[in-house]
Amino acid sequence: MEEPDTGDRPLRGVAMDEAERDEFLRERGIGVLSLASEDVAYGFPISFGWDGDALYFVLLRFGEDSEKLDYAATTETATFSTYNFDDEHHWRSVVARGPIEEVSAEETDDATDTMFDNAQFASLFPHGEPITDQPRYRLDPEEITGQKGQGYDD
Repeated sequence: MEEPDTGDRPLRGVAMDEAERDEFLRERGIGVLSLASEDVAYGFPISFGWDGDALYFVLLRFGEDSEKLDYAATTETATFSTYNFDDEHHWRSVVARGPIEEVSAEETDDATDTMFDNAQFASLFPHGEPITDQPRYRLDPEEITGQKGQGYDD
C-alpha cells in the first residue's frame, strides 16, 4: 500500500505513521464508506472491522432492493474515512482508497470475526422490513493516509 502523492497540496495537521493509523482503525469501528456509479457518488455511515491489511463491512439488504449493494457492484475504487474530533488541536482522521469486493463464502467467518473484534454496530431493525441478506465486503487499501492535530504530539 503506497502513500498518495500530494503534489503541491499542503497537508493539514501531522501525518500519522502506519502504527498510529493501525491503532486508530482498530479502535474506531465506525466511519463513512463512499461508493460510485458512473458520475454519482454515494456515501453512508457504516460499521467496519480492520485486520491490519483490509477493511471489512456488512452491507445489509432489507427487502428486495439495496442501493448500497447496487453501488458496490459498480464501484471500481471505494473511499473509506473515519475520524474523531475532540477540539481544534486534538483530532485524527484516516482515509483509505481501493477496490471493494464481496468476501467469498470461505472467508465469511474470518470477515465476521474481524468485524466483531472492533466494529461498533448500530441497531438496525426497521419495522416491517426484515433483513434479507448480509453479504460481507472487503476494501483492500491501495493507498491510506492518516492525519492528526498537533495536540496529539504533546
